[in-house]
Amino acid sequence: SSGINAEYGDTHPAMTRQFVLCVALVGLAVAHYTAHDWGSMPMAVQKRGLIAEDCDDKDPLCKHVGVETCDNATIYSYHIHVLFWGNNNKERISSAFKLRDAFIEKFNLKDVDECEFSQGDPQPGHAMCAFKADDPHAPIFGGPFLTQQYAFFIPPAQLTETSAWMLQHKGEHDVFIHPNSGCEANDHLKWSVFGGHSWQIDASVFNCDYPGCRPKKPSPWPWS
Repeated sequence: SSGINAEYGDTHPAMTRQFVLCVALVGLAVAHYTAHDWGSMPMAVQKRGLIAEDCDDKDPLCKHVGVETCDNATIYSYHIHVLFWGNNNKERISSAFKLRDAFIEKFNLKDVDECEFSQGDPQPGHAMCAFKADDPHAPIFGGPFLTQQYAFFIPPAQLTETSAWMLQHKGEHDVFIHPNSGCEANDHLKWSVFGGHSWQIDASVFNCDYPGCRPKKPSPWPWS
């Protein structure tokens, strides 16, 4: 991707474009996510990965299967990823983790348990949390990201505040924001936005491709 080898620098017009793109993501949340209450979620999502072949025609829970596709999937949550140079770049690593600590402090996540679910799980109704950060000195383990990064799980109602803060404080690092609908390719490639420079995404690792999908087995890749 262009810009990977470039030095990082922010400009006010760029920040404006990034914020406008994030506002567009909020619009998607408003359009698709009409209730935060678990009881009002589509049954396909409540059953965590229900697909057509699992259904019995007599099961009333199956009436929702097939109503949505990956063209109109409901968005249940978001991820904010911070991408940065790792390995032996001590200054970048230190700066990136200072940003992580500042986000945790700002949004009162110090006393909140880290996210314990797969990052491929949309987790409708779950509270904001931080995913465990991998060792930034270790080699990259597969995709979808091809550089070091860490992530936060964001409920739709908190997307505007968290994304605006992150874009304004990201410094030399890049930010990737995407929704979680169960349709991982669309979530990461069609409905996502970069703040800063764009990085390539390896979509070959995705294994969820229908609305409300939750990975049935632990993912072979640590991040999504």
